[in-house]
Amino acid sequence: MLLRIYPENPNPKHIRQVVDILKTGGIIIYPTDTVYAMGCDIKANKAIEKIARLKGLNPKNPDLSLIFHDMSQLSEYTIIRDNTIFKLLKRNLPGPFTFIVQANSQIPRMFKNKKKTVGIRIPDNSIVLELVRELGRPIITTSIHDPDEIIEYTTDPELIHEKYNDFADIVIDGGYGKNEASTIVDCTGEETEILRQGLGILEL
Repeated sequence: MLLRIYPENPNPKHIRQVVDILKTGGIIIYPTDTVYAMGCDIKANKAIEKIARLKGLNPKNPDLSLIFHDMSQLSEYTIIRDNTIFKLLKRNLPGPFTFIVQANSQIPRMFKNKKKTVGIRIPDNSIVLELVRELGRPIITTSIHDPDEIIEYTTDPELIHEKYNDFADIVIDGGYGKNEASTIVDCTGEETEILRQGLGILEL
């Protein structure tokens, strides 16, 4: 199913429709402030495993990030003791970044690597932020971007729908996406380190 939602003013009825799919363990494809992404409810274990297999990841410990609605929700699931890191996140979010931070016990074990860290996003896109707000908890996220080449289906929601129609329960058409992924910033070491330079230019 392809559902048009306008990012300037997301229709609450459409947002609830997508959240109902999330709550029943469905997989959705949605726009972010970078590339289109796929995801599901943080509690939907079967959907998480399905996404992990599609991406060639270990279903029991997939390297997937989480989308939060705002800094307040983020603080419920992470441990950010360093005020400098907190200020860095606040300065750059919402925005095209994935920050790697310490996870707390609220995050399911499958998302924590051996270091107990997790990738977090607060994209500057009202559609996905409204979905997370309405759901009341984070959604997992992974881009449908192929890092080796720029391919058309990463930007055109109709082509994305054609490709993933049998895999995802719903594809949100939020307009054309970008074809550059987020900047990944590791905040867990002594120094903040950019692991991948993407769309986001970090404001230190």
